[in-house]
Amino acid sequence: MARLWYRGVGALLLAILAFAWSWSMGWTQPKAGLDLAPAGLQLQEVGRGVYALVGQEDIPPPPDRAFVNAGFVIGSEGVLVIDTLSSPQLAELLFATIKSLTDKPILYVLNTHFHPDHTGGNAVAAKQNIPIVGRGRIRELMAKANPQLVPPNVIINSETEFWLGDRRVKVERVEGHAKGTDLVVYVPDAKVLFAGDMVFNQRFPFTGDGNIKEWQGSLYRLITTYPDAKVVPGHGEVGDVSMLRAQFAYFNFLEQLALSWKAQGLTKEQAIAQAQEIPPAYRDYKFQGLYGGNPNTGLQSNLDSAYDQFSRSLGIPLLP
Repeated sequence: MARLWYRGVGALLLAILAFAWSWSMGWTQPKAGLDLAPAGLQLQEVGRGVYALVGQEDIPPPPDRAFVNAGFVIGSEGVLVIDTLSSPQLAELLFATIKSLTDKPILYVLNTHFHPDHTGGNAVAAKQNIPIVGRGRIRELMAKANPQLVPPNVIINSETEFWLGDRRVKVERVEGHAKGTDLVVYVPDAKVLFAGDMVFNQRFPFTGDGNIKEWQGSLYRLITTYPDAKVVPGHGEVGDVSMLRAQFAYFNFLEQLALSWKAQGLTKEQAIAQAQEIPPAYRDYKFQGLYGGNPNTGLQSNLDSAYDQFSRSLGIPLLP
């Protein structure tokens, strides 16, 4: 009986301590009335005080509905926001969601790469004088993509740590997707990895600004470095490292396909025409216009990228 009593008291103390810690970090339940569904978003707590906003739409999306993910990490002294979605309207909803969960200030906004669907809401942060963090040539590339975008005003080019009071968040660079601007975010105490567009879960990836071989290398490193992480992709549902393995396997498929075109001596037009049918393993994927090409997306297809990167013989540079 005494042993059972001690166990009961111990469980009660743990519950009280957990509540007190949660309260001190500013983690609460969302206020009633904040409806994310009309924007095509779902809020998920993926770790204690770590949240993902998951876009549900396919591309091209209806106006003011989300097909991209964002996230935020709440610490004892403030919040780190990861990406600002594709428009100021969606970013306002993101920031309102944060305010419904904590009264801690937003200390930083981080862009995982330069693409407008992840940086389109930066203006909302800039109006509040919140530092916006990015990597590499992100300012230049954003200006070329859309001069109306607000670029980061803090540039990092190596592994960096952000401290949100007593909570540590790691940021590190990765390669292969967006012209040297890619960053991933890891929250050690929650084992959550925000992978940005290094991962498209159950969606065809955008490869038009990428280098698939470098991308494969980054995926391999993330798989081996964070084998137990919960993973928030740039697009698609939250999962684990099996998503990274699936994307790695998809890139292997593209590489083998392109090498077969090279062996046959096919032109790009012949190769892409031959491979237009989506393989059974990928027929349920969203963003299907990115596979073989679709004028509605206006984006380079995966088959196009595979041909350019694997089928064509690399030229030998001339000596000066």
